[in-house]
Amino acid sequence: MPLAGEFLSNPGTGRACHGSQRGRSVVGMERRTELRDFLISRRATITPGQAGLTAFGGNRRVPGLRREELAMLAGVSVAYYTRRERGAVRGPSDSVLESVARALKLDDIEREHLFALARGGTVSAPRRRRAAKAQVRPAVHQILDAVTVPAYVRNHRMDLLAANQLARALFAPIFAQVAQPANVARFVFLDPAAPDFYGGWDAMADVVVALLRAESGRVPNDRELMELIGELSTRSHHFRTRWATHDVRSHRSGAKTLHHPVVGDLSLFCEAMDLTADPGLSFIAYAVEPGSPSADALNLLASWSATGQEPIPHNGTDRP
Repeated sequence: MPLAGEFLSNPGTGRACHGSQRGRSVVGMERRTELRDFLISRRATITPGQAGLTAFGGNRRVPGLRREELAMLAGVSVAYYTRRERGAVRGPSDSVLESVARALKLDDIEREHLFALARGGTVSAPRRRRAAKAQVRPAVHQILDAVTVPAYVRNHRMDLLAANQLARALFAPIFAQVAQPANVARFVFLDPAAPDFYGGWDAMADVVVALLRAESGRVPNDRELMELIGELSTRSHHFRTRWATHDVRSHRSGAKTLHHPVVGDLSLFCEAMDLTADPGLSFIAYAVEPGSPSADALNLLASWSATGQEPIPHNGTDRP
């Protein structure tokens, strides 16, 4: 069953999005619905007190700001904001969107998402198309092989398109997926090994959904992205409930704890860098604290990976 604000067509097939004005209008309807649900979800997170307002009326039917309160904070009429939230106002000015973003206390990623949804809903969207397969250039492969830390290249759908040997060893459970290219989101939500592999699986799941939500606003006409979201929505209750929150974020840096099946627990930090010559692709590298147990574990994994030695599964106590 589709979620509120989600797909008016089958996201796994994209049938309503092919070849006609009807398909284009359906895409536009989806965008307007997503804009409405995003604004409602953000309003619900801001209380009158947080916004510097004195709540009026004893019984509030909404947990956060009312439409009239947000309209007042944004400096627009209630009628205008209501139409904007319903996606019925064409061509909102940047100043209006900025005012709404400030009133909702949006961070940079949420603001970018608001603009993407608002701009996408103001014109007839082109029909969804299957994106051309991104190619990782030979120079990027050479850089991957040259660095001594685990590193891979990922696209906006979270497909792992290229990786060095150490990254393939570190993320072996992900690369072991039958479907290729290996996809982080599918692993997190559909592979029973994921909760054991990721320490703090709930936080990782939140991040994955928020990343995909932001990408769906940025590249709404990517059929493969819509199909991935549709597949995860259909097959995973955990994905569906998180998708309904409309949270968005970007991936630039962070920490990650893994429980590797061979070397046990590792605490890593990562940095993500956009490949400016290859839009949509990111170069992500991982490192550990020098001299730490995680460094010892990663060195052991690198040794096995370099020699081709058959790894001995980690037994949960001492490493071999």
